[in-house]
Amino acid sequence: MKYALLIQISRALLLARWKQTLVAAIGVTFSITMFIALLSFMSGLNQLLDGLIINRTPHVRLYNDIKTSPVQPVALSANFKGASHHFVRSVKPKAERPEIRNSRAIIKALQKDPMVLGVAPKLVTQVFYNLGAVRINGIINGIQPQQEKRLFLFQDYVTLGDASDLDRVSGGIILGKDIADKMMAAPGEVIYVTTITGAMMPLKVVGYFQSGLREIDQVNSYVSMATAQKLLGKPSNYMTDIQVKLRDIGNAPLLAGQFSKRFSVDAIDVQTENAQYETGSFIRSLISYSVGITLLVVAGFGIYNILNMMIYEKMDSIAILKATGFSGWDVKFIFTGIAAGIGILGGLIGLLLGFGASLLIDQVPFETSSLPTIKTYPVNYDPVFYLIGFGFSAATTFFAGYFPARKASRIDPVIIIRGK
Repeated sequence: MKYALLIQISRALLLARWKQTLVAAIGVTFSITMFIALLSFMSGLNQLLDGLIINRTPHVRLYNDIKTSPVQPVALSANFKGASHHFVRSVKPKAERPEIRNSRAIIKALQKDPMVLGVAPKLVTQVFYNLGAVRINGIINGIQPQQEKRLFLFQDYVTLGDASDLDRVSGGIILGKDIADKMMAAPGEVIYVTTITGAMMPLKVVGYFQSGLREIDQVNSYVSMATAQKLLGKPSNYMTDIQVKLRDIGNAPLLAGQFSKRFSVDAIDVQTENAQYETGSFIRSLISYSVGITLLVVAGFGIYNILNMMIYEKMDSIAILKATGFSGWDVKFIFTGIAAGIGILGGLIGLLLGFGASLLIDQVPFETSSLPTIKTYPVNYDPVFYLIGFGFSAATTFFAGYFPARKASRIDPVIIIRGK
């Protein structure tokens, strides 16, 4: 019964100066709206940019790298064993083949690993695209289309045709959009590519690929693994890369080292290979959170000032309350309740308006030739953003109301009444 009375008094004081209350609530509402809209948009943008590189990059890539010889002949000579520095370095890297030995056994072992989500082999080779008498440098990637679609969203970047056509059409190729435009190669036409060994092979264009990164789209094309092996004259177990998708990307650095030692190959994890993109995403998210939280803090100061003025104007009412038996804790509860009411009301409206603003941003056209699969601005509707926004709003308004409420609870009613 006592708390019901205190809540009723808080409501009466809240409505007594409804214009001030409205201004404070609008401040909170605006802050929450901008916080949700800004964070949703920036997070969606991060997902888009990360998807261009990180989502198409294996969590761990196994390959054979070119290495310099660790031991030079001068180091083997007894005459120079005590030398502090060897100036003679003449032995060049070994002419090792880029293929991964025992590739099928490695794939079977990886597929049995409970931490591995999937494995996709790949064969990468340099070629020349023949454009009349002109040869254009390029790279052909031999892939298993179904695995690439399942693990690395390959189909999302195929702007014309279907990735599965690489398996259905013998000698089919999906060209990067930029190189296709340069060669004026339409779907269904036959192009010729020449390997670095001089072998020439006709390939039929079955689609276009566009990643959004020009340096990739102007050189890269995709064929089936069997077509790539045929192009190089290699057996069916020949591959240059094994792409591993993990269940938890956070384990990539650790597992890369383990796989490298276990299978005697080189390995690189996605964090190491794309550190600059993760750094950019972190900084953009940090800026978004900083701006949103700053808006909420500013709104909190507005509530603080309004409650301070209310307490100054309601000195008589507070004195009467305390003189009639209300304790300092009761007075503190009343004014904290006022702040909480402003925060909750403004926060809830702000969440709704923030969601509406996110929907509006999501409908704004965003069409660019570099990102053909994107039609509108990217937005992330993660519920965590709404929980963070409302929680921080409630906390900000609580502390904004707590300090004026504590001041009101210490008012001596005798001094106030005597002064009247």
